[in-house]
Amino acid sequence: MNLSQTQTPATASAATLDAIAFAVGQSTIGTILAARSPIGVCAILIGDDAEALEQDIADRFPGRMIIADETALRDDLAAILRFIETPGAGLDLPLDMGHGTPFQQRVWQVLRAIRPGATITYTALARRLGMPNGARAVATACAANAIALGIPCHRVLRADGSLSGYRWGLERKRALLDREAAI
Repeated sequence: MNLSQTQTPATASAATLDAIAFAVGQSTIGTILAARSPIGVCAILIGDDAEALEQDIADRFPGRMIIADETALRDDLAAILRFIETPGAGLDLPLDMGHGTPFQQRVWQVLRAIRPGATITYTALARRLGMPNGARAVATACAANAIALGIPCHRVLRADGSLSGYRWGLERKRALLDREAAI
């Protein structure tokens, strides 16, 4: 991570509205990085390596002050970890989706309305948005989603019902859908 952008909790008091606080935790599906702007959770990243996730958050929000702050994100991270294990509990966190385009935000809003245990195809999602030929655009919006789980792109399937691209890995997508199907 670019150390000039990373701040420690000791310097957090100097943070401005351009600051993003983050914390990293471990789950059964991998390492989780939760990040929050003053508006709400702006990223939930999933991976295998905390350093790679920290670099990812810095790359996603260039010019923003990125602050490691486990205390500030304790409750958010606990809610995310609880959701992974018991998706029926839901994940009710305020989200900051302002980093997406207007179209991406529309896709993400529709995705947030899909309940745990349910799925939708890219084509059906595009039709809901009034774009019957927009499956690829919907897939691109899903790929741009930085708020895994909070914006449940893992619930989107191919037209034939099979799994397809998930930026956090198909194994994780399957694990999440299997857990949700059990509720």
